[in-house]
Amino acid sequence: MRTNPCIAGKKERESHMKKIALILVVALLAATLITPALAETTTVAWWGNQTRNERTIAALDLFGTEHEGFTYDAQPAAWGDYWAKLAVAASGKELPDVIQMDYSYLNQYVNDGLLVDLAPFVKDGALDLSSVNAGIVNSGSVGEGIYAVCIGVNAPALLYNKTLLDAAGITVKDNMTMDEFMDLSREVYQKTGVKTNVAYGTAQVLPYIMRGFGKAMFTADGQLNITAEDLAYFFGIYETMFKEGWAVTSDVFAETNVGTVEQDPMVYFSTPDTQSWCAFYWSNQMSASQAVAASKGIELGITTWPSPDPVASNYLKPSMFLSVSRDAKDVALSVAILDFWTNSIPANQILLGERGIPASSVVADGIAPMLDETNQKVIAYISNVVSPNCSDLPAADPAGFAELYKVIVEMQEYLLYGQVTAEEAAQRQQPQQQDEFP
Repeated sequence: MRTNPCIAGKKERESHMKKIALILVVALLAATLITPALAETTTVAWWGNQTRNERTIAALDLFGTEHEGFTYDAQPAAWGDYWAKLAVAASGKELPDVIQMDYSYLNQYVNDGLLVDLAPFVKDGALDLSSVNAGIVNSGSVGEGIYAVCIGVNAPALLYNKTLLDAAGITVKDNMTMDEFMDLSREVYQKTGVKTNVAYGTAQVLPYIMRGFGKAMFTADGQLNITAEDLAYFFGIYETMFKEGWAVTSDVFAETNVGTVEQDPMVYFSTPDTQSWCAFYWSNQMSASQAVAASKGIELGITTWPSPDPVASNYLKPSMFLSVSRDAKDVALSVAILDFWTNSIPANQILLGERGIPASSVVADGIAPMLDETNQKVIAYISNVVSPNCSDLPAADPAGFAELYKVIVEMQEYLLYGQVTAEEAAQRQQPQQQDEFP
């Protein structure tokens, strides 16, 4: 019996198409098994400045060249907005995959179950911390877990307009007491008309000053450890500045994005009345600040924050960490970003210590020859000024501290509008007392 050639041809074509389809399915399955799918976009959040934004994005782009299919959503923010945005994201279970974390918030985020324990990844080698000092590794630990990886070491730093002060014949000494700082600020105002900003918009100077009195902000069980008298001393600094006329006042800050390097009154001003001769920052912010200051022909200097006892107050700390959030879509990939950040010399040749001296000794040595004059100043400041004259790192702030610090910041605003006295501000220690003030 003869086969109809038309029917035979049709069957042959169908068989051929089925074979092609099968080959394609097998190929797709093989590709999936060989290369993990990276279809999900990884969100990476940090606070910072324009310099940090540019370098971070460039480093993430480099990570992408080593991880085929990697895409990311960069979510930079100013310090003042960053934590509020994360709080909203946490409530909706939509935290970014990788979070830049601060030491003061670490306990709170761990206690709220918002971070992934990285210890298992360190144990299996996916996260290599072998070249990081054990004490620095421990700074990101809570209990038996590791919840944050240090990405820079720094110290509190008073940055100042060296160009202005040199022209006025004014010198700045390291490890000033608070009285010496106040006298210096008066001298600057008398000779130049330029005013002073004492960390407006942040409460971080308060625990630093309290260390100078031998006091921690909180007890071991998380209770407030300072008195109304302590607060009156702190608020008295602002009251004195305002009354004597050398404070940058609250109305100036109302026109700026508080907490950003680019709009700090040390570099962003129109007249001496809106200008500050100094800024209470951290050593890792020297690079970005100098970049902005250079556009106005300003050279910056760096020294310690003032305190009743500078040696008791000074400390070295992790400038910031990276953590993986509980909402991370691909935890292993997020951990790979942390490992890359810690150990990649090419990545850190892009970042160039802008967040602080790299935690890995291998990486720090690897990028040292590339550092510019500004970063060499920072290394000298850390090594020669702070390290020989500092005390132990304070314990991380307990959960709930942010509400107290919010009150402190509000009191700064009222004091620099002349709306309250130091004594009145000192009585307001709890958020529920908010209605007592304008």
